[in-house]
Amino acid sequence: MNLINIALDGPAAAGKSTIAKLVAAKLAMIYVDTGAMYRAITYKYLQQNKPEDFDKLIASTTLSLTYDEDKGQRIILDDNDVTDFLRENDVTNHVSYVASKEPVRTFAVKKQQELANNKGIVMDGRDIGTVVLPNADLKVYMIASVEERAERRQKDNELRGIESNIEQLKAEIEARDHYDMNREISPLKKADDALTLDTTGKSIETVTNEILEMVNNIK
Repeated sequence: MNLINIALDGPAAAGKSTIAKLVAAKLAMIYVDTGAMYRAITYKYLQQNKPEDFDKLIASTTLSLTYDEDKGQRIILDDNDVTDFLRENDVTNHVSYVASKEPVRTFAVKKQQELANNKGIVMDGRDIGTVVLPNADLKVYMIASVEERAERRQKDNELRGIESNIEQLKAEIEARDHYDMNREISPLKKADDALTLDTTGKSIETVTNEILEMVNNIK
């Protein structure tokens, strides 16, 4: 198979990252977690007590992705591995706001496009098929019910030892959907040529296989 780029978009907790990692592994491709990039910048924003000068914040920021055989993809922010801090509730609750800022998106999108220059990339996010990789060979827009997404986030939090409430998670996911879909810069939306994949009630294996079948159907 010729080298291709795959773009997976969709709302929070639709299963994008989990599936993207598996698809990349099955196809011997490189997985790029764009959400982790925005979470890393959000982590720095919180560590610096929420500065409003995002140009200044970005000007002092270095960000890179490395791969560890045991731990997988790691996010290096300003020479520090911050991967283990990126799923904390405070980061989750502020990432949409930080990611909506023009200096932040310009910085992150440039890095994402550079990573995809040589193809062989599986990238997930909210604007991959529309903004970051508009010429991706395969675009998939993943969705799932709010209830199921909240349950997935709850299970993920439990595994990480993070306390959360299912009803609060539903409210937070709905609020994030609204924010992401209505922000001025790179709103969450389905690319015109993307294939919709509803993951509600489906196993990880089933969804992975459905995307692999889409790859096989690329002409």
